[in-house]
Amino acid sequence: MPELRSRIFAAPSLAPAEAERYLAAKLAAETDASELKEAIESKDKGLVVIDARRAEGFAEGHIPGALNFTAKDINAQSTAGWDKGALYVTYCGGLTCRASAKTAIKLAGLGFTVKELPGGVKDWTDRGFELVKA
Repeated sequence: MPELRSRIFAAPSLAPAEAERYLAAKLAAETDASELKEAIESKDKGLVVIDARRAEGFAEGHIPGALNFTAKDINAQSTAGWDKGALYVTYCGGLTCRASAKTAIKLAGLGFTVKELPGGVKDWTDRGFELVKA
């Protein structure tokens, strides 16, 4: 076999069955802007959208209907009245922002069902969807 020089081959690939499990779990834990917009427009009951950015970012523009909670804000007391039967979708600035993942982890640890919008505000606006300014 010829020597492969591209870095893509530097780490071994997952076996097909492992890749299938990993990618299925990834899809179960994530959503995209189009799916979220459809759910918001459908006024789906049981959907709660959480903007995990700081208040300044939220004020500059956020997804319609989103609540503003950072991972530091999430604890048993702050979420005591929240519906454990709802689906919580977290987002932040974009793919390089980790705030939505941190917030989703905290929510999941408290027993909430979560999905993350990995592309965040950037994915939302790149698709031409409007933000709301506070």
